[in-house]
Parts: sequence; structure tokens; C-alpha cells
Amino acid sequence: MEDLTKRILRLEEASSVLEPTASTREAWMEEVLTYAHRFIDRMENEKAFIEEYQTDNAFEEIDFKEKISMEEALQFLDQHVDSIGLNPASGGHIGYIPGGGIYPTAMGDFLAAITNRYAGIFFGGPGAVRLENSLIRWLCQLIGFPQNAHGNLCSGGSIANLIAITTARDKKGITSKKVDQSVIYVTDQTHHCVQKAIRIAGLNESILRYVPMDDRFKMDIEVLESLLKEDKEKGLIPFLIVGSAGTTDTGSIDPLDKMADLARIYNCWFHVDAAYGGFFVMIDELKDRFKGMERADSVAIDPHKGLFLSYGLGVILIKDKKAMYDTHFYKASYMQDAQERFDEISPADVSPELTKHYRGLRLWLSLRLFGLDPFKKCLEEKYALALYFEKEVQKIGFETGGEPELSVVLYRYKNTTDKNKFNKLLTEEIHKDGRVFLSSTTLNGEEWMRAAILSFRTHKRTIDLCLDMLADCVLRVKKRL
Repeated sequence: MEDLTKRILRLEEASSVLEPTASTREAWMEEVLTYAHRFIDRMENEKAFIEEYQTDNAFEEIDFKEKISMEEALQFLDQHVDSIGLNPASGGHIGYIPGGGIYPTAMGDFLAAITNRYAGIFFGGPGAVRLENSLIRWLCQLIGFPQNAHGNLCSGGSIANLIAITTARDKKGITSKKVDQSVIYVTDQTHHCVQKAIRIAGLNESILRYVPMDDRFKMDIEVLESLLKEDKEKGLIPFLIVGSAGTTDTGSIDPLDKMADLARIYNCWFHVDAAYGGFFVMIDELKDRFKGMERADSVAIDPHKGLFLSYGLGVILIKDKKAMYDTHFYKASYMQDAQERFDEISPADVSPELTKHYRGLRLWLSLRLFGLDPFKKCLEEKYALALYFEKEVQKIGFETGGEPELSVVLYRYKNTTDKNKFNKLLTEEIHKDGRVFLSSTTLNGEEWMRAAILSFRTHKRTIDLCLDMLADCVLRVKKRL
């Protein structure tokens, strides 16, 4: 029988391939950088969307027992992943809410992965936790929250809203016995991740009131007030009001200040989903539109949208950090050493995550390398582009949903007897074209299209290309009919 020491040494030699030599690392990195730079440099002249959904057997044929070269791996990605479907990194992606992925995101994530700092517990990664908590304090200041507020850097708006809703549930004492008497107030424009969070938080049997909206898709504050009063008189428990600071669908901002008034009167938790629109508060001419956001109990805001980072960084900010802690903290015996230091709040104690990506480094590095001013100017540019698009698209036969409040523009072709049919066909034609990616939505039974202008790579030439594409696609649809 093989000696145990010899076995260990033999296995060590076989597994040492997982620690590549310096020369191998350099060669791999050179190939990866070449691929990345080529991807970025050619983007300007490529389509934003390639409609390709046929079965790709290449994924079924992979044998993970066999190794391949870095060159072969990159060729596979180029052919089967990065050259089809929607390119979210493209400036021509103005269909959903894009971010784009500024370059320091990749460098920050690379360093985070290499150093592998554990950003979950202060005891294990004091520097990483301090870095992330400093970003949370800056974001609290940005939206007008007090210094003693706190939050968490999470994967996106879905988890951010979940953390807020579970915290609200516990803070307001909504136990299982009270769920079916508890009332939550939203609109049809509330992002669907809020409904998901309600279900996951065990509140699916609560009463979900869809408050009517005005003609700009904002919550009707007078109806909200009457609903709150009626529910209170019925012996129900109004406990959560959800406002939107820039809806995904229309870009509308609810009357946040008046909603905050009612939340205080009826002892409700007031949550604001500002995942898309929140960072526009930095623009002087738009700041007043967010009045009342600073009065919320919690705010969700996504740096991977309004600060143009790659996907994977959302933030929840909560005024009552004790409530956040009470909902999420658990103690395990094997973590007893980690509980001895409380210099900073540990992210693992205020979120569902224990093992977490050191995702704050991508934001910290971006802000330190660029400073804040280019981000403000970029947001201001996107708002100006939305105003420009809304005016110009009317010159080629489209009607709009009015001047955009942020950077989402609603529009549809109007010179047709059946607007819904024509605009549905037009969306299909746009997707076949693919030079610029646009999306559609249905509002009050009517077919509309959306231009969601937020990528840092979207500029005036992109919008002009979009207008040319729309004119071409209109002609093609007319020929089809």
C-alpha cells in the first residue's frame, strides 16, 4: 500500500497545475486582454442585437474532462456567447435599462477575485468591509439619509428590495398571524422584483393594493390617501408603501414627498425603488423631482445602472440599521471568533448573504480613478439625449408619451389605422435590423416602444442612427402591409 506521505506528495504534484506559473499567467492575460480590447474596439461598428436563437449543440458536446487552450476557449466564447443576442455593453442598447460596464469594473473585479478578500465579516476582512461601508455612507449622504443609516452592497435591485421588505415586515411586527390583514400599496408600474420579494418574504397572502395612476403613470396620491383611510377603518394594517423614483417602464417618479407624509400619518414603512433613476438626483435640474426620497425608510439604488458599472452591484440603504440587523443577524458557534470585533457592521449581518463577492471594489476603484464629475456629466448627457430623441422622433411620424422625466422615452408610430398592430410589427422589424436595440411595452392596452437611454457609450450619433433605423423600419413594415 502506498505510504500516506508519498500519496500526499503525488497528489500535490498533480494538483499544482491549479497554480499556473508566472509565464503561463502572463500569456493567458495577454490573450484575454487582446480579446477584451478587440471586443470593445469593434463595438462601435457592430449591431447591438443579433436575433439568433436556434439550437446550439456546441454546449452539449463539451467534455469537461478534456482541457483546451486559452485561444480555443476565447474562440468558443466569441462564436457561441459574445456574438449573438443582445450586447448589453453596446451604446446601441437602449431597449431595457442598460449600464454598459465601464472599464474599471473589470479591473476591480479582477483584483477582488485575485486577492479574494472576504467582505462578509469584519473580523476576516477589515479593510474590505471598511471600503464597502465607506461607499454605503457616501451613498446615504448622496440621497439625504442621516449619518447613522446603513445598508448593503448586493447583487442588484431584486435582492436590495428583498432586504428592505423583510426588514419592513419585522420592524412593523407583521407576524404570520397578521399577514392576511396587512396591506401593501404599489402601482402597476412598480418593478416586478418587488412582487417577487413580497412572495419570498412570506407576504404573498397580504393584501396588495394597486393604486391607480395619473396620465404620467405616477401614483395617484388622493386615491392612496383614501385607500389608507378605508383600510384603517376596516381594521386592516396598512404597513408598506412602495414608491418608484424612475420606473423601468416609463421613467416616471412617484409623488415621493406626499407619499412620505401619508406613510408617517398611517405608520407605514415607506420604501423607494430608485434602482434605475436614483443617481439622477446628482443632476441639479432634476434634483427637485426626487424630493421626499430622503424621507423614505429604505431606498434601493443600482450602481450597475446609474453609475454605468457592469451587472452585479445594487445597493439597499436603510435608515433604521438596528431593524436591518435584527432581521438578518444569526450567530453560529464556529463564527464565535468573528463576533469579538464590532468596529464596523459586517455585511453578512445585514443581508441574506454570508459568502459574498467583494463587489464594492469595482465601484470604489471607478470613483477613485475618474472622480465623481464625469459620472454626473454622463447622466446629464443621457437626460439631454432623451429630450433630443423625444423631439426628433416626432419629426418622422411618431407620437410620444410626453417629455421624459429622466431618460426613458415612450413613442409609437401614429400614421396608421391600427396602431397596435403596426407598432408590434415595427418592433419585430427593429429586432431583425439590430443596429440599435429597442423594446416595447403595453400601457393601458396600447402598444408603445421605449428608448431607455443610460449606457455610457450612447451618444448623439447613436440616437441619430436609431432615428435613421426607425425610419427605415417604418418603410419596411408599410411594404409588408
